[in-house]
Amino acid sequence: MADFFRKLFGSKEITKPKVVDNATTAPLTDQQISSIIASQLPKYEIKQLISAVGQSVGKQREHNEDSVLALTSTIAGSSESIPFGLYIVADGMGGHQFGEVASNAAIRLIGGNITKKFHSFLYNMPSQALQESLQEVMETSIMDAHQFIQREAPGSGTTTTAALVLGQQITIGHVGDSRAYAVYLDGRIEPLTRDHSLVKRLEELGHLNKDEVENFPHRNVLIKALGQGETLEADIFTVPFPQNATLMICSDGLWGVINEKDIYRIISEAPNLHRACQQLVETANAAGGPDNITVILAQLIG
Repeated sequence: MADFFRKLFGSKEITKPKVVDNATTAPLTDQQISSIIASQLPKYEIKQLISAVGQSVGKQREHNEDSVLALTSTIAGSSESIPFGLYIVADGMGGHQFGEVASNAAIRLIGGNITKKFHSFLYNMPSQALQESLQEVMETSIMDAHQFIQREAPGSGTTTTAALVLGQQITIGHVGDSRAYAVYLDGRIEPLTRDHSLVKRLEELGHLNKDEVENFPHRNVLIKALGQGETLEADIFTVPFPQNATLMICSDGLWGVINEKDIYRIISEAPNLHRACQQLVETANAAGGPDNITVILAQLIG
């Protein structure tokens, strides 16, 4: 089994930064601060994923069109541990019934297809190698959901941000404006996805500056969504799981309401991921809760 996962990702090892012990009067760099924080974290004998989920209908909506899926597993024994996680956030649109149908179909079809592909490798002794790459599995699953929504809920659509964690790698499939972030211990928050929205496209073309982006009246208009258009090209890529960081996936009911400084503060101060999710949702609601709110937090420890 270990050989199978090495073939998927290659043999390159990700090493943790060394703690800097030399005394100096110069200001510490961000990397040095991150290393010092990491050295104080509890140590675990095996690599494992932990995760939590938070969700709310918000304060101004009658129905919840967000859907969420979170699966976390770790297999360990005489061989190396194999962390496995599948995390999906989908934000539906197209009216109360169809929006719910679209987002729910997205998480169930994408989640179901991916878990079927990996079930034998995770829970049985694998007898043959997977014929598709992780990115191909993600792409096929997203396209199946796209076609289902077109047939069963015409006129509706949904965003989808899905993260497949296997070992120390994340394969992300993304359509729309739900987002994935890496929230680091040193205070950095890095977006892992790029919005497929009209306002983002206008910003990239140089037609809007930062202030205009913040006040753009059509911030919720998407240029890509599952179920919309004859063809669909999702953003699909694989990156290392961010070291000394929390993976956050959320709908715009969270990232569009809470600023990054407060997101970092809530996650860093919370005693655990469950409480952090709860506090993020409560903060979004306290700020008016204009939309449905969904958030997933995951950490790779050990």
